[in-house]
Amino acid sequence: MVGKLSHEIEVNVPASEAWELYGTLRLPKLIVEEAFPGIIENIEVIEGDGEAGTIIKIIPGTPGSKAHREKFTKVDNEKRLKEVEVLIEGAYLEMGFTFYRMSFEIVEKGDDSCIIKTKVEYDVKEEAAAPNASNVVSIEPLAKIAEAAKTHLLKNKSSTA
Repeated sequence: MVGKLSHEIEVNVPASEAWELYGTLRLPKLIVEEAFPGIIENIEVIEGDGEAGTIIKIIPGTPGSKAHREKFTKVDNEKRLKEVEVLIEGAYLEMGFTFYRMSFEIVEKGDDSCIIKTKVEYDVKEEAAAPNASNVVSIEPLAKIAEAAKTHLLKNKSSTA
């Protein structure tokens, strides 16, 4: 079963400012500290500097949750596009996933405005789809990250104005 979910949010900051957050390793810090405090305990950089090929480890803060690794497969600074694939191992493999990718795109709307587009694409084995995918696949975490990013960007914009 192949699926796709998406979300968009407008932010009243230049696209370059939003990309400075999304296109770098600043985003994992925001996720831990502002989007999911207590739910995500830490995000460790296993290798890389934030460009394509970077591997991070997501360490949950909730009991019973398993850590997983993600790889930045594309970081296009010109198009302001980042693609991140969950490395299919452990829990994701056990749930029947064969592919799980998140993408983040910053689209310039005007001089002081942009749209944060987020997307989840996944493939899960048919026999595993019904009981597991609906519990795991959701755009809500990425929407929550976008909301936290919007708040963070607007707060920093107003403090530097």
